[in-house]
Amino acid sequence: MATNERSPANGDVSNPELDIPKLHALPSEQQDLYLLTFTSDLARHVSSLDADGASAHQIYVKKQLFQIISLPSPAPTRIIRNNLGRTFAGIFGKGDRKLLFESINELVAILNATGRSEKDIKAKHAAAHSLGYVYEAAGDSAVGLSGLVSMSLMRLLKISQNHAGFRATIFKALGRVFKGIGGSADESVARDVWKQARSAASGDKSLLVQASACWCLEQLVRETDYFDNSNDFEKLQSVIWKVLDTGSSTVRHAGASCLSTALVKSYSENASKETLSRSKTKRKPTKKQSQIEGDDDVIERPGSPAPQKPATRLAFAIPELFKQLSSHYCRPATSNRGRAGIAICYMKTLRGLGEKIVENKYGDIARHLLNDLLSYSSIVQNRYRLLTTRKYVRIILEQVIGREMLGESGQLNASKYLVNEILKDYPQALKERPEPSKQALTGALSALSSLMNSLGSATNAVADTCREGLLQVLQHPSYTVQVYAASCLRSFVLACPQQLLPSVTICMNSVNRELSLLAGPRQSPRRCVGLANGLSAVLSTSNLQPLYGSVDVNSRVLSQATTLLKSSSSSDLRISSTQIQVAWILIGGLMTLGPNFVKIHLSQLLLLWKNALPKPLNRDNMVQRNVLELSFLAHVRECALGSILNFLEFNSRLLTLDVTKRLAAMLQNTTMFLNTLPTKKTTDDISQRLSPALQLHDFDLMVRRRVLQCYSKLVNLSPPGSSEMLLQTNLLPFALSSFADPDNYAPSSLSTSIASSAGTFESIWDVGDNCGFGVTGLLRAFDIKPLPGEQDLSTQHHWVTRSGPEATVDRTLLSPICGAREHDSLTLYINNSDDLNNLPDPPSTEVINAAINLFAICLPLQTPKVQESILEQMSSFLSANNLQRDPGRRSAMMVNIAMALLATLKVAVKETRSASGDLRGGAVEKVMQELLHVFIIHPDPYVRNVASEALGRLCSSSGNAFTTAEVNYLVDQIVSNREPNARSGCALALGCIHSQLGGMAAGYHLKNILGILMSLSNDPHPTVHFWALESLSRVADSAGLTFSGYVSGTLGMLAQLYVADTHNDECASLASSNLEIDLPSPAVIARCIDSIINVLGPDLQDMTKARDLIMILIDRFQREEERLVLIECLRCQEHLSLYAPGHMEFAAYVKHLQKDLDSNSVQIRDMAIDGLHNLMRRNAEEVIRTAEPGLEDQLWLIFNSVPEHEVVRNIIRNWLHQTGLSNTAEWVQRCHTVLTKTMRRPEQVAAPQTKKPAVPDLQDEEVAGFATSATTAGEDPSSAAQFSQELLKWQVRTFAMDCLSDLLSMISGEAASQEHSPAALALQQRIADVVRIAFSASTAGVVQLRIRGLKIIDQVLKIFGKTPDPDFAEASLLEQYQAQIGSALTPAFAADSSPELAAEAVNVCATFIATGIVTDVDRMGRILKLLVSALENFSSESEIASIGDLKGLSSNAQVMVKMAVFSAWAELQIASAEQKYLVDVLKPHIAKLTPLWLSSLREYARLRFEPDISSSGPGSLSGSLDTIYAALNRETLLKFYQDSWLNLVDAIASLIDEDSEFVFDALDGKTEPSTPSANGKPSDINYRDEPVAFFFVLFGLAFEALVGRPGDMQATKEQILGILRALKKILRPAVSGHAIYQEVVFSETMDMLDRLALTEGLSVQSVIVEIARNLCLGHPSARKGHDGPVGEEKLSEDIDQLFELTKIMVLVLEGLVPNLAEKKSQARPDLSEEALALLRLSLSALVDAAAVFPSVIKTDLHACILHIFTTILGTGSCQETVIPQSLPIFRRFVTSLARSSAPETTVQLRGVLTRFLAILKQAQKRESEAALPCEKNTILATTILLSSAAPALEGSDPLLKRFIDEIGECLENRMTSKVAANCSRTLLLLPSKGAAESAMASHLLPILVSFLANPSDVEGLDESRTIVAHSLTSFVPGLAKTQQKQTAMALVVPTLLARASKEGAETYRETAARLLELAGADQTAFKGVVGGMSAEQRSFMESVIKAGSAGAQARGRDAQRRDESGEPTIALKMNFGG
Repeated sequence: MATNERSPANGDVSNPELDIPKLHALPSEQQDLYLLTFTSDLARHVSSLDADGASAHQIYVKKQLFQIISLPSPAPTRIIRNNLGRTFAGIFGKGDRKLLFESINELVAILNATGRSEKDIKAKHAAAHSLGYVYEAAGDSAVGLSGLVSMSLMRLLKISQNHAGFRATIFKALGRVFKGIGGSADESVARDVWKQARSAASGDKSLLVQASACWCLEQLVRETDYFDNSNDFEKLQSVIWKVLDTGSSTVRHAGASCLSTALVKSYSENASKETLSRSKTKRKPTKKQSQIEGDDDVIERPGSPAPQKPATRLAFAIPELFKQLSSHYCRPATSNRGRAGIAICYMKTLRGLGEKIVENKYGDIARHLLNDLLSYSSIVQNRYRLLTTRKYVRIILEQVIGREMLGESGQLNASKYLVNEILKDYPQALKERPEPSKQALTGALSALSSLMNSLGSATNAVADTCREGLLQVLQHPSYTVQVYAASCLRSFVLACPQQLLPSVTICMNSVNRELSLLAGPRQSPRRCVGLANGLSAVLSTSNLQPLYGSVDVNSRVLSQATTLLKSSSSSDLRISSTQIQVAWILIGGLMTLGPNFVKIHLSQLLLLWKNALPKPLNRDNMVQRNVLELSFLAHVRECALGSILNFLEFNSRLLTLDVTKRLAAMLQNTTMFLNTLPTKKTTDDISQRLSPALQLHDFDLMVRRRVLQCYSKLVNLSPPGSSEMLLQTNLLPFALSSFADPDNYAPSSLSTSIASSAGTFESIWDVGDNCGFGVTGLLRAFDIKPLPGEQDLSTQHHWVTRSGPEATVDRTLLSPICGAREHDSLTLYINNSDDLNNLPDPPSTEVINAAINLFAICLPLQTPKVQESILEQMSSFLSANNLQRDPGRRSAMMVNIAMALLATLKVAVKETRSASGDLRGGAVEKVMQELLHVFIIHPDPYVRNVASEALGRLCSSSGNAFTTAEVNYLVDQIVSNREPNARSGCALALGCIHSQLGGMAAGYHLKNILGILMSLSNDPHPTVHFWALESLSRVADSAGLTFSGYVSGTLGMLAQLYVADTHNDECASLASSNLEIDLPSPAVIARCIDSIINVLGPDLQDMTKARDLIMILIDRFQREEERLVLIECLRCQEHLSLYAPGHMEFAAYVKHLQKDLDSNSVQIRDMAIDGLHNLMRRNAEEVIRTAEPGLEDQLWLIFNSVPEHEVVRNIIRNWLHQTGLSNTAEWVQRCHTVLTKTMRRPEQVAAPQTKKPAVPDLQDEEVAGFATSATTAGEDPSSAAQFSQELLKWQVRTFAMDCLSDLLSMISGEAASQEHSPAALALQQRIADVVRIAFSASTAGVVQLRIRGLKIIDQVLKIFGKTPDPDFAEASLLEQYQAQIGSALTPAFAADSSPELAAEAVNVCATFIATGIVTDVDRMGRILKLLVSALENFSSESEIASIGDLKGLSSNAQVMVKMAVFSAWAELQIASAEQKYLVDVLKPHIAKLTPLWLSSLREYARLRFEPDISSSGPGSLSGSLDTIYAALNRETLLKFYQDSWLNLVDAIASLIDEDSEFVFDALDGKTEPSTPSANGKPSDINYRDEPVAFFFVLFGLAFEALVGRPGDMQATKEQILGILRALKKILRPAVSGHAIYQEVVFSETMDMLDRLALTEGLSVQSVIVEIARNLCLGHPSARKGHDGPVGEEKLSEDIDQLFELTKIMVLVLEGLVPNLAEKKSQARPDLSEEALALLRLSLSALVDAAAVFPSVIKTDLHACILHIFTTILGTGSCQETVIPQSLPIFRRFVTSLARSSAPETTVQLRGVLTRFLAILKQAQKRESEAALPCEKNTILATTILLSSAAPALEGSDPLLKRFIDEIGECLENRMTSKVAANCSRTLLLLPSKGAAESAMASHLLPILVSFLANPSDVEGLDESRTIVAHSLTSFVPGLAKTQQKQTAMALVVPTLLARASKEGAETYRETAARLLELAGADQTAFKGVVGGMSAEQRSFMESVIKAGSAGAQARGRDAQRRDESGEPTIALKMNFGG
């Protein structure tokens, strides 16, 4: 050990040593960086050590640490302190603790030293910080010193009075001390600390100290038991209430966390208070005993000096627990901040209690929140308070509990509770169950709606009770409850679409009932409106789920609404107002059905709107009307405008110029109406109010809001050319006065007005009266709501804005306005989202929002003069005198005007979809500039932010000169104006200007801007340096590469600022620290670092110095506590891993991301998921291997908590696509696991956490997520009882099924392309699991899962349907799973099924039968029965077709299922071509099916091609509903037909192929079958002139699918082939007649086929060639008598058509043969098998076509074909494979040619012969590799030509002689000799002996004779000689005349003998055989020849014959011997000649 400890002194580099002389030698600004680098290295070094290493290096590390702590300069700053603390914790946490006491004592000595200078304070600060970390890591070993340490730390509080950061550190350190020693703490010390912390938390002015003191209190509560009594709890509460009232969210969170810890600790199931006597409390051993081990006596200590009020131990059940919070929340004196803090405390408490308790106690919690909080009188009385409370309750109930904590079953139970225990109590039925308040109902409905959105289809379990409850609550008199109930009903119908029709029907009937009661005594106008809103909300979903809607209902609702509008005039005013409101609500709901519905009724609607919005009468007439009548008129207009707004939202397609003009006139009328209203718009006389709560003023506001909203929409959507008409009106003044007129705003509450006038007005954002002096709602802190159609949403969420439930609560305080759904019932359909930040603002605020939007859209479109005057008016408004007395209104106007300018400039620089117009007039720019200059130095940071963004866009719009002047102005301002707000505003503006102009345009200003920003970044004032750094990051981002020259300087400065203590919240100055705490500079520094990383990009890999510094900084950022820093740090790492992956520690990065997956910040978690996604896109397996075990489970669990998380889906999909085929079995297992595994949920996160044992806990928390469904073997049963079990959510399981389905698709794709696919084999082995998964899914409770289950069964059947069982080859692999498959199908036809599921099941039935797993019809059982019964149900035209128990289908659903059934039967018909057993299955039904298929296709064609029935404008509305609304359903129905039409066409085509009689009857539209022909089948092709009746339907569908535009029903690649195959069958003469040859049809078809032939693959081309060939053969001219008289005209048309057809074939050939095209194409690789087959097919087709061409044009085609063959022959690449395939076709062609008597034929043939000879000559030059095969092939081809076409040639033709001479030459050549010999044999032995044949023979004979008789010296010609000898021998008997035979014999015999004598004995045997043949052929002639021989010759001949026969005998004996001995024999065929 000693040597080990000495080693570092001997220069061991492993221990970093601080070189103090070097440090002090550096310039002062670099000393900090040196220290940062050194401490970071030291910390990293320690963290890399193991336990032994840490023990070994302790002494050296400790020495370095103390050196740094006591450094006089540079004194340790916050970052250095953090590194020191981390290092201390590392060496004592991991290593042994020999030096622990010594280190603690030394640190305490530094604390207790006397010096008080700044240097001493910094050393003490560092020592205090380090002590905290030492105790946290190893406090349990130093309990004895804890008292001394705590006292020393508390003594420092006095000297740290002027150093906020130091005080905060002291409390943090004290907290860490108690965290480390836990329950062993000494009570008196703990109480002293408790007291100090309490006083600091409530009394200290520093926010950071308050937060740290709260944290210290939290540790005391959590780690010790001394404060678990009522007295201390009350003291703690009173402190926390003060803390929660601060303005800083950080402090509020700390306070809330502290109180929630105490509450969670005090939770008890059975709460009972017990009094505690202090002395009896069991004490922990004191420090003395802790050192004397084994002493068991407990020494009692005297009681503490606190007053002896009897204290009771804390124990609260849930209701009392939350009562502690609600009692303070509901006090009227509690501030809004206090309430927000308590809301956060609720969340933290709930999370602390744990999921299980919350799930079990959901009822108590919900009841408490809804009754004790939301319905409390002091809350209800104040509107803003009520809305904020409702928002908090929603966040707690919906987000924290509903989404984060409850699993699927918990959510279901919660839904049941809300329905049964709250909603069902309205109206009151039982005396003991009081009716819930309207606030409670609102909260419950909202929570229920959110639960339904999460549960989705799983809501079906509680559907019926939900529906009843909701429809009952819809009738509540409160409008708020109605709107929330309608919204909930909408969510409910979206989750359970089957409930759509029942809900609509009940609502409709109820509305009718209530309306009919309006005139009577039991009238309830409010009920009507509630039900109408519910009905509309439900109707608005039918567009989203077209399978469940009903045209009939929509039509009835519309007629009801129009009737109401017409009849309302005859009713009493109030009744009339209700009727009109109901009518317009219903019409508004119908508008959501979209243009297909609305256009039918458009003229009617325009009329209704015109009546509702007439031109107002003159002013005097209006003055005479009373307030009630005016309210009525306004109310009517507001309702009508609501429906117009809906119309514009959903039907913009219908806005023609005319419609726009009419609507604009109506809006103009309404603005005129508003101007005529009296100024006094209120009355105290209730009888004069239309509704007791609403004044005329409110109606006025609502109408204004709608007019402005409609105008904005109309201007945005209007067609080109209508803007003039819209802008003539007084729109801009109207909009401007709405948001900027000093007097035109709703009066705010009295208290705010008093505060404002009394001069105590602080900030517009704190007013909290839901009006805020008329401030806009578009701005929420730094977030700016986007304009309609805005593309760049970067300003929507500023990066400083935190996300998550707590942040939403904090942000509520940043606006005086709180939104709510009842402010605008149209949000039921427009932007219906559950997002709490997107709820509509109150009408008065919405008027301002809409006015700003309209102003922004319209101002740029005006002329410069108008723009200038409007802007001048805006300036004058702002300088109005009366604003001096009303600072609140002035602030609000500034915000509004700044927002209006920003919005206008966004439009002008084309950031939105609105017309951009032009704002570039000099005067216009000047006015805007002056206004913005006022705003950028405004004290309000939010206004400064908006103004800066606007200035940036103004410069971008106005050009360079303006920008230069503006930049100079801002720089001068910064230099001259020292006020921090002004400097920060100008700095931010510079950043915005640069980022808006971009790198190129702003390059000129970069140096100037950067210099200013760098100096401002060093400004000690937090506001200045924060925004300067923010601008710096924007400049770097937008400058891009032009910034690279400034990188090193900027990076150095950022590192220094990060180290400096002025740029963080631990600085000494109180004011600076308080500003830093909520706008943390480290976060913006991290952001700048990210920008620099992006500037450097891949250059980072080479820049070592910069990269190392960046790595050190990122390493530090990772360890910060501030979330914003962590988020920016993750962003830096993500970009680093992109640009310099080699320099990152991959494993560390992966593990860091993995850790962040469990972060409780949603933002950090999502950033980590993004990071993982990027890594896993490259290599998923590597990431999984590198991570800690359990990463996969973490991903699934995150997915389970956020099922809509798209990035997690993508991660898993990517991973699947990367490894699915290689790890198939693993993926099947993975999907199985997700479907079956249960999540273990901890019962309770109870009592204080005990100190972690020294041994690490191996059971990883995440891994606990996936536990097996039963307790695993060997597990302690008691531990199992702590967990409840639950499957993952159905959405996750559905996704797992989708993954499995993708996997199967991938495997089937691979299996199709590879014969032996390993993945398919792996899948085959796991097939049982796959079937089991599919079975369990298809019987699940959720329809989506069932559909996926059936889909997978379908895929399995398709992949393995024909695979034999590996164990029993005679059985099918899937036969054993028949029962499971059958059972899986059963639930699909149950009553709770859905049309999609039934359709999928029908599909599976067909696949099962078609695959042939069972071939016996009797054994197909229920699967076949299902199909047959479905066919019977849907074959009759009944209204109420059903399938199984699934009844009540809507008409659309019926079509869907019907098409599935027909398509299923069609599949069977198609399969029956291969699977013969299917013929029996189909036989009984086929005659019924064919007409059904055809009529479905006709229906599809009608939908597909008929123009919208109603597009020509509203025709008559008579006729059936289906006809009128055909367009409405068209898109829905087309989809179903689109999916199955091809199957139907294929089925019909296959029947045509079989020549089934009835198919032709059906095609002709005959209903009666025709009499069958006698022989059952027509004998020949059935030619007909007229096409069958259905031909054009079939042909048209196929044609349209092949030529459709992309995206418009166009066929996919796979479908094209299928369609063409079907087309091939349809285009038979029997079906098409002559129709296809009609000029237009034919030319269009040809164009399409040409295009496909050029663009598609080989398989498609081969079908096209077949079609072309068939069309040629079936062409009318081909069938006419060839020589019959033909009309000239007709002939030319025929010729053109036939040429078109042959052109297609040639096109295909051009693509295959390189030299055919005119442009010489690239040399191609060798042709594949498929290409060869296509080539053969095309050539053959051409030859076939040639046969039927009219004689007039035959010659041209012949020439063309001959040219093709010649080209192929002359092409090098074709020699190997193509020519051998083409020669047989060539032979067939030439033979047919030779028969022709045309004189051109001879010329053509001679031409070919000449070409062939030229090719031969070329080949003989041997210029390429292909020359030799070319030579051989040419000889062969020429031989074929001559042998086939000899009759057409003359004997004297010199070409014959030339060719024969060539053969002679080739015979002498070793390479070509054999081919030449065979060819000469062919030519010699031609059967017919015409002139040409004889001429060839006469030329050939001398050559052959000399070849045999005078053999050359060339080797290797023996075989050729044998062939020639054989040829000559065979030639003799073929001669006709005896004379010729004798002459020939006389020539041949000596030749044979001459050869034998020259070549010697080896040829004797063969020669003997030939001689004997000759003798046998003609003995007489032979004798004559022999007789003429000399004696010598004769004896030689005899010897040859003898030798030959002797050889033959010897060979025979050898063979016999071999046979006997059983040796193998190989017989070689030697006589190639014959």
